[in-house]
Amino acid sequence: MLRDWMLEDAPQLMRLADNPKVGRYLRDFFPSPYRLEDANHYIALCLAHRDAGQLNYAIEVDGLLAGSISVLGQSDIHRKSAEIGYWLGEPFWGRGVMPRAVERICQEAFARLDVVRIYAEVFAPNKASARVLEKSGFYLEAVLKNSLCKGERLYDGLIYARMREGAKG
Repeated sequence: MLRDWMLEDAPQLMRLADNPKVGRYLRDFFPSPYRLEDANHYIALCLAHRDAGQLNYAIEVDGLLAGSISVLGQSDIHRKSAEIGYWLGEPFWGRGVMPRAVERICQEAFARLDVVRIYAEVFAPNKASARVLEKSGFYLEAVLKNSLCKGERLYDGLIYARMREGAKG
């Protein structure tokens, strides 16, 4: 289930996010270690940007906070595109949660946001995330060689995209 964030999610968000395996292939914006003040800041940011060309949701499984998913509208010449980002806490991996969450938020994004394209940038070694996107109707659009730097290591970036049904270039 996708739902709005609540301030009381902060302790569970901190517990799930404070895992190096979760943040391994996320942007540096995702802190490690992940502290309670990071969780509170993230939730406040999501709540403040509600209805501002963004969709930011908590992922809930069996009544428990499981992760986060968002679609962020872009600007200027990229204004018809939106970027999707997501992560799931390790206890929920391998249960088919994320493909359903991605499908659901994409349907909502195409219905509510003025976009024709949703894209994701994936670290090449993150095969699980690539599979999630492929299961959700995304296709591999480009490979950007050595475009991502995490720590001191360079990675290829995989750009996946999904178009609004009926969209023409």
